[in-house]
Amino acid sequence: MELYITELSKYFITLFIALYTLECFLVFRFQDEEKRSGCYMRQNILMFLVHFSCFLVICFETGKVEYLLIYVLQLILLFATIVLFRMIYPRGNRLIINNMCMLLSIGFVILGRLSFEKAVKQFLIVTVSIIIGMLIPYFIHRLKFLKSLTWIYAAVGIVAIGIVLILGSTTYGSKISYSIAGVTFQPSEFVKIIFVFFLASALYESHDFMRIVLTAVLAGIYVLILVASRDLGSALIFFVVYVMMVFVATGNWLYLFLGSAGGCGAAVLAYRFFTHVQVRVQAWRDPFACIDDAGYQITQSLFAISSGGWFGLGLFRGTPDSIPFVEADFVFSAIAEELGIAFSMCTILICISCFIMFMNISVRLKDRFYQLIAFGLGVTYIFQVFLTVGGGTKFIPMTGVTLPFISYGGSSVMTTLVMFFIIEGLYIIRQEEGAKRVKKKKKRRRTEYEGSGDEEERQEEE
Repeated sequence: MELYITELSKYFITLFIALYTLECFLVFRFQDEEKRSGCYMRQNILMFLVHFSCFLVICFETGKVEYLLIYVLQLILLFATIVLFRMIYPRGNRLIINNMCMLLSIGFVILGRLSFEKAVKQFLIVTVSIIIGMLIPYFIHRLKFLKSLTWIYAAVGIVAIGIVLILGSTTYGSKISYSIAGVTFQPSEFVKIIFVFFLASALYESHDFMRIVLTAVLAGIYVLILVASRDLGSALIFFVVYVMMVFVATGNWLYLFLGSAGGCGAAVLAYRFFTHVQVRVQAWRDPFACIDDAGYQITQSLFAISSGGWFGLGLFRGTPDSIPFVEADFVFSAIAEELGIAFSMCTILICISCFIMFMNISVRLKDRFYQLIAFGLGVTYIFQVFLTVGGGTKFIPMTGVTLPFISYGGSSVMTTLVMFFIIEGLYIIRQEEGAKRVKKKKKRRRTEYEGSGDEEERQEEE
């Protein structure tokens, strides 16, 4: 019986997520949120069907009641998030919330399959993060002084990652976290958001040469601290975000060219001076030549992806545990092995639809500060997705960053949730800007109409 359920469920799960992904892009046919409501409703149904189908297989494969309990709790959390957000923020963007919940549910499923204990921890962190995140759109909308905290953003970010460099614990050669009262944090994850706010605040009014030089020096301090901590994945994200935000703020292609050239030069220097970079590049170039050592992770990842086929082997039918740190760095490979390449491609497309919506919001915002924030957070998000998927598929050398919402990691999932809720706040601002423009147009037309009416009356009297 379990075999039949597992085999049949593969095709239903793939069909459900494929239809969900299609709706992610059909949404863009409409400009008005009300006209998109049909797409959103179908997305919600398909998301819960994917979640239910996956946990049905997990419960049959394991026969453990605790999986049923965690499924019910997850179902309540996801449903409450969608309903409460709609009630609290009727002008919010439902695609962003739907995709957030869809990606979280995928993370719940794959972590539940890999480690029940880690799945429970992730669920608790997500619950707390959503409760906090629900307040963020309100504050983004109300707190106007956020634009004026330029140097505070810069100082707080540098201090936060500087503390890790000095006091942080070393894990596999890198200093990326420190603990307070037994709770471990990875500050570079949170500083990504502060860094985007710093650049937006510094560049939204003035982007002359001296301002660019000053921001470049401060951004360089961020990157150098991360390099000294051997957190090269985060350093790369910060660098790319800086270059792209400066380019968008100034519109100057020279800055983009210089940034790209500087990035290539920095990559060469990193390869020459950091042994672990050389090891990762060697593993990327020919992982099978060092399959018992540096290439073990990537070869196991490639084996997992190739063995899954289009529809996957089925949950608990693969061997993702053979990949070291699979729940963090190589979770995409576990998805491809047991849920299939089609499912994993849909996951990437869902992430891309989030990025497109972020850029859509950025372009339509009139306030330059908010526009830059939406753009910077969008680049941060999609570039992290690219690094994780690219590293796991041997497209690029492995950088050690997590897949947002899906990989195990409290700091990562909390930071990404905060990013998405900030974008929601910006979308509400955009909606209000649009409503004000419409109101002004109506008022102007009414004035013109009344003026023309008065003129006609005067002509009749004469």
